[in-house]
Formats: sequence, structure tokens, C-alpha cells
Amino acid sequence: MKTDLLKKLFSKEQAGLVVSINDLRDKEFGGQRLTTEEKMALANYDRYRLAVLNAQTDEDQFHYHYRQLQVVANLSDWREFLKDDLQE
Repeated sequence: MKTDLLKKLFSKEQAGLVVSINDLRDKEFGGQRLTTEEKMALANYDRYRLAVLNAQTDEDQFHYHYRQLQVVANLSDWREFLKDDLQE
């Protein structure tokens, strides 16, 4: 019972936090099916991530952007990656 209460108290939905790209990855790795939109958001994020990292010519800038992308994947709403400017 305590475990269920802790899960409820610390869940992102209860805290009013967004579902992130990494939350979608966790969902997928956990065996849950993703919607078409969720899959598209993951693909768009991966394409964006590769474009940003491949554009870096300096190792320090690469690591800086790598860390930024980690934050984005953890804290940004996955729906941000459905926007037209990130579509193919």
C-alpha cells in the first residue's frame, strides 16, 4: 500500500509535470505500445538530435549540446517534437 501511495505522490501526472521524450522511451522499452504520434515525436527528436550533434565541429561544443539535448529529452513535453518545423 505504501508503495502505491509513493508512486501516486511522485508520478509526473500528479506533480503536473509533462511527459517527456525519455518517458516515451521508457514506455516503449517497458513493452507498452506507442501511438503513431508518440512514434513520430521520437523519430523527430532523434533526427533533431543527430542534426545538432553532427553540426558540431568543436569537442567542447559537442559536449555542451549533448548535455542540452539530455535536458530537453528529460524535461520537454514530447508534443513539442510534433511541430511542423521538426517534420520531414
